Amino acid sequence: MPTSEDDARVGVYIDFDNIVISRYDQVHGDGAWRRDNARDARPDVTARLEAARVDVSALLDFASSFGTLAVTRAYADWSVPANAAYRRQLVERAIDLTQLFPASGTKNGADIRLAVDVLEDLFRLADVSHVVIVAGDSDYIALAQRCKRLGRVVVGIGVPGGTSRALISACDEFEYYDEVAQPDDDDLDDAEAPADAQRPEKSAAGQPSEQPAAAPRRDEPVTAPDAPAAATGQPIGGPGATRLLVKALGLVGKDADGWSQASAVKQQMKRLNPQYNEAALGFATFTDFVRSRNSQVELREDGQSRSLRLRTAKPKRG
Repeated sequence: MPTSEDDARVGVYIDFDNIVISRYDQVHGDGAWRRDNARDARPDVTARLEAARVDVSALLDFASSFGTLAVTRAYADWSVPANAAYRRQLVERAIDLTQLFPASGTKNGADIRLAVDVLEDLFRLADVSHVVIVAGDSDYIALAQRCKRLGRVVVGIGVPGGTSRALISACDEFEYYDEVAQPDDDDLDDAEAPADAQRPEKSAAGQPSEQPAAAPRRDEPVTAPDAPAAATGQPIGGPGATRLLVKALGLVGKDADGWSQASAVKQQMKRLNPQYNEAALGFATFTDFVRSRNSQVELREDGQSRSLRLRTAKPKRG
């Protein structure tokens, strides 16, 4: 079993039908999924499906705050058009898709298959320390209790109004989808770092040049500009360097004053995006990278210890 947060490994199990239907009913009213026959994704319900779309990446990002994602599985009937619309997004996040054809007219047996897989994984993978169950069905209460008896931390994620209170009580920690899927702050300053915080470019001889290098903007891909494609893979999509830093700070643990250990923040950034590398951005150390983002993040240095926290947003003038 892992002995520290740095060693923690997480299994994520998503009852996809459950979360998609619950989210749709939350947005459009109780019973809306059946009334609209939304599973067929007809053109007249396309806009309503989009309004209730589940942010799969937000679920995984939240789960990664507990440790390295060792297992990620989603269970559904992927032949259903409403579910099939998510397949590319799920595959791109390396989630194993388990196909469940309905054994009856309405039930696909996801709860039984998911529970069997979780217990099998826990006996087979002794290093999995956290189990994240994305569902709200009371059928998962016994699974959560068994996982706890096996010494695992159980984290639940469900939709308000579609989650059993007993399931919430059976988990060690529970978060509603609305809290997990909080949108990024689009008003985040995109200002470049001040000149005294920028890392100077080096000349061919390896000495600093007189012209400082501009800090990369947050919407730039985190990749070396001249590196071969084979070494870097595809350019990173999604958040740029600054947004990645801010997002990681929102997920890691904090002390009473809101400070987080810099090493934990960097580790979380790597979990969110394995291609992150401050050297590829032109910085010798992670601390140098953080200093270049001092308009968004505070840095506290105490000997060899480094701590970070988000700066308090300034109120906007009316």
